[in-house]
Amino acid sequence: MVRLKDKKQKHLDSNSIGPFEDIPVDSVQRWMEDLRHMTEVECMCVLQAKAIGVEEDAQGELIVATRDHMARDNLQTLLRRALVVSTELGKMFQRLEKGRWQRVHSTAVRANCHVRSLVHEYSAARNTPSEMQKYEKSLLEKCMELTTITEKCLHTEDEFFLKSMREAINEILTDVSDSFSHMIDMALANEIQILIRKIESSDSVYNIGSDISNLLSLTQDGPQLCRIIAKEGAVVALFKICRQDCFSDLYAHALRAVASICCVEEGINQLEKVDGILCLADILTDENRAESARAEAAAVVAQITSPHHTSTQHLGSFLESMEDIVTALIKLCGSASCGEVFLLASAALANITFFDSMACEILLQLNAIHILLQACKDRQRVDTPYSKDQVVTILANLSVLEQSAPEILQEKGVERLLQLLGEKPSSSSPSEGAACERVQQKAAVTLARLSRDPDIAQTAIQLQAVPRLIELCRSPAERNNSDSVLVACLAALRRLAAGCPDSIEATDHQQLIKPRLVDSFLLCSNMEESFV
Repeated sequence: MVRLKDKKQKHLDSNSIGPFEDIPVDSVQRWMEDLRHMTEVECMCVLQAKAIGVEEDAQGELIVATRDHMARDNLQTLLRRALVVSTELGKMFQRLEKGRWQRVHSTAVRANCHVRSLVHEYSAARNTPSEMQKYEKSLLEKCMELTTITEKCLHTEDEFFLKSMREAINEILTDVSDSFSHMIDMALANEIQILIRKIESSDSVYNIGSDISNLLSLTQDGPQLCRIIAKEGAVVALFKICRQDCFSDLYAHALRAVASICCVEEGINQLEKVDGILCLADILTDENRAESARAEAAAVVAQITSPHHTSTQHLGSFLESMEDIVTALIKLCGSASCGEVFLLASAALANITFFDSMACEILLQLNAIHILLQACKDRQRVDTPYSKDQVVTILANLSVLEQSAPEILQEKGVERLLQLLGEKPSSSSPSEGAACERVQQKAAVTLARLSRDPDIAQTAIQLQAVPRLIELCRSPAERNNSDSVLVACLAALRRLAAGCPDSIEATDHQQLIKPRLVDSFLLCSNMEESFV
């Protein structure tokens, strides 16, 4: 079939149009060029409509596979086809701006064909809602109008006419783009409704698990799709699963999908409406539940308490369950069987400590500093810069409380902070490099806060904190050229120097301590190499 397509492609190539190449008729050449794009789409439609022959003993296997993947395939196909159309429309805007009329028209023909093919296939597969049918009809009319009007621009070189046509085409093209986006959103919503109804109506663990997998895969396609999924009631359906003991094996899977949906405000609002936080607290505090379920519940807590969310209305009900949740999370950190579980639990705690000081007080009472610093010694639990980032975030927020200093000193926390100041990426991954920068910055911030305590400051100096901080200030490579690390290290260095002036050499004091902070920052940020 590939060879046939290649053969067809060769005969339809604009540079070798076979027996017609001697006919000097522009309209025929344009028809042949347009036909090249139109037939490809039409062939795809025909091929997709053909039945796939299977042996009799393989039919059962095909039926099972079809049931598992039909919903996901429908949605993924819809998304892929929508991307093709969006790409063509984007090309039209660019080519219209440059006045490349031949390409504008050929792109309009392709886009028209793709839209018609998509609408026809979707209508044949689904009973589309009446409102959506109106959009489909209007969209097809606009696509045809776009094809017609762009063709007119091929027959003239009148600049005034082409300028007026450019404005008209731009307006129609904008309408087509908006209508197409709205129609796709309606089609996706329709497909998601079907998927959610299947989850709600089934009593088969296998089928529900498969449908949740399909839903989860859709959440990876961006926030816009997550908004649609949330609005169609997916969070409600998933929490219904998490409240039934007969589906306990699906809790982790369902909560992972909830966490993905809650990357958008609409998902969090739905979680609040169904008292999802109470459900999360119940799962987290039940130590008989599988660790995977508690870990995914922690992931949802981390998601909804993320500082990136602008809305904090949902935090009102969260505060009511906060003590139970914080207690369960620190216990999970202590008992985590692997790095992923520890990361999820510690990330949730890190976020919680940002918005309520009461959480820090609860953690101190629960011996959190001991648990976290012990975990840092266990590479099975704390094995990446991402996990260390969460630990040092919690320590930084706890260090605001004066009563944290003695415990950190007792647990050899200063030594750990100095080790974290030396955190470096093990690969060239930008995300890992950024995580290492955050670890260094927060370690310096924590050290600066804790150095209010004379015992902490003295211990840090004895452990050679000053030379390391100076190295980070003077050597951009040591801090991965991070300005935030530089500012934090300068602050920590000045705090130590205030308590123990003799720990800083005269040259360093003159450049890093005595000037204004901004002047020292400018001096160090312009250094290419260390002076040491």
